[in-house]
Amino acid sequence: MNHFTNALKLYAVFDGRSTRTEYWIFVLIYLIFAICFALISIEMGSDILANLFATLVLIPSISVATRRLHDTGRSGWWQLLFFIPILGWIGLTVFLAQASQEENEYGPKPEL
Repeated sequence: MNHFTNALKLYAVFDGRSTRTEYWIFVLIYLIFAICFALISIEMGSDILANLFATLVLIPSISVATRRLHDTGRSGWWQLLFFIPILGWIGLTVFLAQASQEENEYGPKPEL
């Protein structure tokens, strides 16, 4: 949960680097919350909770993905691959899952 709250605290930080663990724990907790809010929204008969959660966490998710891509030596603009169906999603997932570089133009390797 610490990785999720850390990403929310750093919602406007698009420079620096994030570890694989930090990114994937954020994604896991995000998905758990999104499913819970979607189920609650279905029971209520309104999508307002799920949409509100997705809107509130949009910028932090973009920033943590940007920092993760920086950790692999890529620009955050690689997230635009998301808009290419299937092949773009696969490529972006591979980039986000790659191992960290020791040191690159975005700074030293982050510590856990």
